[in-house]
Amino acid sequence: MKNVVTVQEQITSGTNRRSFLKVSGLAVAATGLILAGCNNDDDSTVIENGPYAPGIRNGIFDLGSGDLGVLTYAYALEQLEADFYTRVVNLNNFGSLFNSEERQVLSDLYAHEVIHREFFKTALTGALSNPATQLLPTLAFNYSSVNFNSRDSILGTAKALEDTGVGAYNGAGKLITSADYLLIAGKIVSVEARHASAIRSLINPNSADFAGDDIVSASNGLDTAKNPSQVLPVAGTFITTQFSAIYLP
Repeated sequence: MKNVVTVQEQITSGTNRRSFLKVSGLAVAATGLILAGCNNDDDSTVIENGPYAPGIRNGIFDLGSGDLGVLTYAYALEQLEADFYTRVVNLNNFGSLFNSEERQVLSDLYAHEVIHREFFKTALTGALSNPATQLLPTLAFNYSSVNFNSRDSILGTAKALEDTGVGAYNGAGKLITSADYLLIAGKIVSVEARHASAIRSLINPNSADFAGDDIVSASNGLDTAKNPSQVLPVAGTFITTQFSAIYLP
């Protein structure tokens, strides 16, 4: 039996960097949906539910641990990114704040993040033994620190979210035991890194900031890697729905 997820993608055009961003995100989605399309009836993708599966503990939703915990952690972050870009592309002043290239890039990023969010929702729904109680609920957000009338504020927030997302996936890779999920996480983090580079190029075009020393080590060429305990406090400045991550490092 196959699960089906449908994502409404914004129509974009072009054959340059903007199209590359769009195609790269959809490639990840296509691969991801193959994995997401199997539920518990398919022995090839059954994920073991351990004692720390996601769910309510002491009245608060906890992300859990293991592969399901990491997927739920990623689902929380993708909810944030998707919600942020959804708000941005639907701003009444979206057309006046950003030029055509910026609008196209932000629209592509919006589509990517919605795809990522829906992928994790579908994958977890198929993998959790009781998704009705174990699936992370739809989160609520507060963007009081963001000035949606300011191009700089919006792009600065996007930069923070994308840099944090790349570090989060890099840091979570060591916690994933399933080769299939590790493959998907690797594909998604490569897309997130493209997002980060694109936003950085919009902020400071024709510079080396797209791979600045603050995110890519000048000594070993590797991007940053952060544990959930380092990422969630940053993401939590926007997330108002209370949850815990007591079993993640």
